[in-house]
Amino acid sequence: MHYIYTFLIMLVFWVTLSGKFDLFHLTLGVISSALVSWMSADLFMLDPKKKGRVATACRFLAYFPWLIKEIFLSTLHVAILALHPRMREEIDPTIVTFKTILKKDIARVALANSITLTPGTITVRIVEDVFYVHAISRKAAAGLPGEMEQRLARVFEGS
Repeated sequence: MHYIYTFLIMLVFWVTLSGKFDLFHLTLGVISSALVSWMSADLFMLDPKKKGRVATACRFLAYFPWLIKEIFLSTLHVAILALHPRMREEIDPTIVTFKTILKKDIARVALANSITLTPGTITVRIVEDVFYVHAISRKAAAGLPGEMEQRLARVFEGS
């Protein structure tokens, strides 16, 4: 049943955004919506058998404004680096390696994406519970894993 709901939501979204109602575009919409619902229905729809998903979604919504603030602050840091008169001396790229406390795969994916969304850092590799992150400067590297990991632990693992 999750697949049907996801398919219908995706198809309505497709038609709304495309605004095209000819056979070609509607066929593409049906095919795309079917593929997306096949791949992600279990992520998109809440399963009543799995408790706590609504609470996790609410905690993630509370995490999101903090992430936006961090993205903004990192953007300022990268802009200052780029405009600094001694830019070559200020930029000091490094690879940071750390072991995460996160146990759930979805929490690790959220951490990797949050790091990559933050300008000046990018998650290069994850091997089991070890993250490899490229940082543009020592200041960007200093915050890893830090508060972001702690907040995501509270979001996904309730700790």
